[in-house]
Amino acid sequence: MQTYDVVIIGAGHNGLTCAAYLLKAGYSVLLLEKRSVPGGAATTEEALPEEAPGFNFNLCAIDHEFIHLGPVVEELELEKYGLEYLWCDPVVFCPHPDGKYFLGHKSVEKTCAEIERFSPRDAQKYAEFVDFWQRVLGAITPMFNAPPKSIIDIAGNYNLDGIKDLLSVLGTPDKILDFVRTMLTSPEDLMNEWFDSEFLKAPLARLAAEIGAPPSQKGLAVGAIMMAMRHKPGMARPKGGTGALTKALLKLVEAEGGKVLTDQSVEQVLIDDNRRAVGVRTANGTEYRATKGVISNIDARRLFLQMVDPNAIDPVDPDLRERLERRIVNNNETILKIDCALSEPLRFEAYNHTDEYLVGSVLIADSVYQVEKGHSLASMGEIPDEDPSMYLDVPTILDPSMAPEGKHTLWIEFFAPYNVRGREGTGLNGTGWTDELKNKVADRVIDKLADYAPNVKQSIIARRVESPAELGARLGAYKGNYYHVDMTLDQMIFFRPLPEIANYKTPIQGLFLTGAGTHPGGSISGMPGRNCARTFINSQQPITQTLKNAGNSIKSAAKSMFGII
Repeated sequence: MQTYDVVIIGAGHNGLTCAAYLLKAGYSVLLLEKRSVPGGAATTEEALPEEAPGFNFNLCAIDHEFIHLGPVVEELELEKYGLEYLWCDPVVFCPHPDGKYFLGHKSVEKTCAEIERFSPRDAQKYAEFVDFWQRVLGAITPMFNAPPKSIIDIAGNYNLDGIKDLLSVLGTPDKILDFVRTMLTSPEDLMNEWFDSEFLKAPLARLAAEIGAPPSQKGLAVGAIMMAMRHKPGMARPKGGTGALTKALLKLVEAEGGKVLTDQSVEQVLIDDNRRAVGVRTANGTEYRATKGVISNIDARRLFLQMVDPNAIDPVDPDLRERLERRIVNNNETILKIDCALSEPLRFEAYNHTDEYLVGSVLIADSVYQVEKGHSLASMGEIPDEDPSMYLDVPTILDPSMAPEGKHTLWIEFFAPYNVRGREGTGLNGTGWTDELKNKVADRVIDKLADYAPNVKQSIIARRVESPAELGARLGAYKGNYYHVDMTLDQMIFFRPLPEIANYKTPIQGLFLTGAGTHPGGSISGMPGRNCARTFINSQQPITQTLKNAGNSIKSAAKSMFGII
């Protein structure tokens, strides 16, 4: 029987990040991954080896913003292990049916100049809008990079600029009330408050909806921060695809003596008579022991409802399993993913096309109403393909290494329901999704894209369509939710995934949580992995480590504010 200090369930990028920090702290670590390819949602794969050899596709995550708000890349020195980020500029292109278009650059000034061509008033308001959300971002980022209930860690993350941003947003009672009101409203309300023009409101609403809910949903105003982040810290992609981040983490883990085993589906967490997690058992019956702890990189619902014996958890928290089953909200919305090998890049001929438009992400968002339908219908179980809205990238414009010379790849994200209304009990896993249905929907999406880029159909060499049911099965995501838990205000920070397990610890001694379902949430950031590792290390030497962390936090804050070393 193999024994390690720590066993981590799942080798997604947060599991790997957590492992890297633990290894550097001197712990022995084993990661068990159910797929043959580590990385979870952060992989790049030659997904069409026969039809399109040499084309590499990002099968889920592609545009990286949140990771640049934290220290993971720098602290782990991932450049030494081959990670190189390519920065996008422009960052967004969105054509509008009336001939206008939104072209967002990394520079706020250049973006405002583009907007001013069509609406001088909206250009001025856009600068003010971004300034507000940049200050909000500066105020809340220190909270992302610490366990949500650790006041010492959070305080230590604030430098002088962060404190200034915090005071500018929350400096007076009136500002506090206005900020709370803003957070309780919806992205759609904010777009209407700030702007007049549909060509601007629609793409901003579409980006805000990346959180996974309709732009009209109250309490999701923070989604409006998505565009502001593309200005600062900016949007980038690893050279070679998102999987290059995973490869760098794997190299680091292996260099530090960690071990990653693939094709190892964990079936049960082993818990001793003292109700302490002591290892795991895989589907093939192999047991791996953990002397100090087990960390789950999968969602808490699957962990406790499928892998933990009720007799182990119920005596210490009799309500947890029912709360996980009934309290956590997933709104049935996920994505249908389309990957295409192209003989040539898309051309938006009616919009004075240049390939510059394709450097960042391209949004097909004709109106806020269209975006609203796309998300509302999906959450109700209906497929919003009558007039599809979509998010797409042509990553080979920025990184030609991902396809044969002169060829390109196309990445399309289309929001769709996991369970299709009226088709219950049919298709894959009873979701209603079949090969025929997913390809029919993909045809409609491509038809819509062809309205703007007429050459898309003739340029497709091969395509791969992954239904929400297939994506959920591949990622092991409950109802296909790649965020594990919806990113709504009631399920964020110290509510994620539930208040009693929001600080990476669980009622089972030695059993910890990380991944997208923990603070600060989904996307590529590495923050849940880093924060979990810190919590784990503190749990091993609580008094000594807490005092050390407090001292480091005070020194860090003093250095940032006063230049004290």
